[in-house]
Amino acid sequence: MTAPFALGSTPARAGENALPAAVEIPGGPFIAGSDRAERELAYRLDERAYGEPITRRARWYEMERARGRARTSAYAITATPITNRQYAAFIAATGHRAPDVTRATWQVYGLVHPYERTRRYAWSKGMPPAGREDHPVVLVSRADAHAYAQWLTRKSGVRWRLPTELEWEKAARGGDGRIFPWGDEFDSTRLNSHDAGPFDTAPVGAYAAGASPYGVLDAAGQVYEWTASLAAPGRAIVKGGSWDDKGCGVCRPAARHARPVGLKHILIGFRLVRSGR
Repeated sequence: MTAPFALGSTPARAGENALPAAVEIPGGPFIAGSDRAERELAYRLDERAYGEPITRRARWYEMERARGRARTSAYAITATPITNRQYAAFIAATGHRAPDVTRATWQVYGLVHPYERTRRYAWSKGMPPAGREDHPVVLVSRADAHAYAQWLTRKSGVRWRLPTELEWEKAARGGDGRIFPWGDEFDSTRLNSHDAGPFDTAPVGAYAAGASPYGVLDAAGQVYEWTASLAAPGRAIVKGGSWDDKGCGVCRPAARHARPVGLKHILIGFRLVRSGR
């Protein structure tokens, strides 16, 4: 647990088309944020999972937006996080650095996961780890996500970008303010979290029962996702929780988490918004 604040069927080859499928999100109002009752529910879920009030002591959920009406314009968002397969096409086309992190850099981060655990996610010779082509890409900074979006924009002729926090939240929970993408009750079978998951990433879309009202997948658990919104200078909001979390109060769409924009973490990936035609 970390501290707060169109799918193919064969491995990607160099230059292979790997454009992501996107889900249309209508413009208009929706219920964003959380109230005291939802935050208390989140703390209780965490306490039950961890056996102690770890997140309550740290006041993880006290910085969430107050529950109320918000509004977005219409947009489309990728149905799942960007996969290793999709990111591999970008690497092959541009020569951009492949996802990885050095031991020295990882140690500077001061994270609880040992460096050895990062090796199963690290790429070799510009290719993702075998068997993980359809897992979310991780070990990517926010700048890496921006670079992928710029490449995809050039490739497709339409603009792709990171979602704002509100765009991400609306896609994840729909318009009615539900606590999780599927409803108000936590169900560990509907997401990839440490409650019932493999303690690892999984192929995107494997938890179809966890879809949002719009059909967005993996919006709870799996990996945190970079957004375009900043929590403070140099720190961006990430959303969604991860395979490492249990409880899973932080997996709620209303939950807010902040990370340094240059961080390359095994728990953080991204999805994109498409705007324009």
